[in-house]
Amino acid sequence: MHRIRYAGIALALLVIAGCNRPAVEPAVTPPGAPDTPRTDVLEAGATLLQADGPVGGLDIHIVGFHPMKDAPDHQMEAHHFCRQVNEDFAQCALFDGSAADANLTGVEYIISERIFQTLPAQERPYWHPHNGEILSGQLVAPGLPEVAETALMRKKLNSHGKTWHTWHTRHGLAPGDAMPLGLPRSPGRSTATARSILRSSPPATRVWASTPRKYAPGARR
Repeated sequence: MHRIRYAGIALALLVIAGCNRPAVEPAVTPPGAPDTPRTDVLEAGATLLQADGPVGGLDIHIVGFHPMKDAPDHQMEAHHFCRQVNEDFAQCALFDGSAADANLTGVEYIISERIFQTLPAQERPYWHPHNGEILSGQLVAPGLPEVAETALMRKKLNSHGKTWHTWHTRHGLAPGDAMPLGLPRSPGRSTATARSILRSSPPATRVWASTPRKYAPGARR
């Protein structure tokens, strides 16, 4: 009984610690007419009567900077909202912020090293390793206490991601496209440009970690 009580207290402290972090607003607002009262009523009815479905399970929030593979100087701050399907596979929706009106900008699948090693050779170039982001402190979990974030990042060491950005709402620190334009783009492996934008980001969007971290021995960069 005492273990359950202490676990409940610890969980409450984690929730309180994460509640004070301000939301990151979207970079752009898509063009279009404001919602009408009729639309507001329909949305309210859907909220009341329909379940959240699969999106209700996207409860892990991770933030990283993605330099594009074909243009490393073009990078985006990517807010990943993920569901851990099993120990080796996670799927994430990407947004340009953490506010309720953030724009959906892409998708990422995350697999363990064990699953990556089973992929055929022609498939592997579509995936990028995460250790550079994790060990440099660029990949973070906003709002989590350090002990919880460390445990989460250790689980992601040696993992790989397959990512497509379909909407480029930021061009560095400047607002980007107001609509999803052009072909989807994939992030590259280099993190040098991400480090530069991390240092120059304003406090409202800067993630807290900017120094190298040692989450586990033997992690491959």
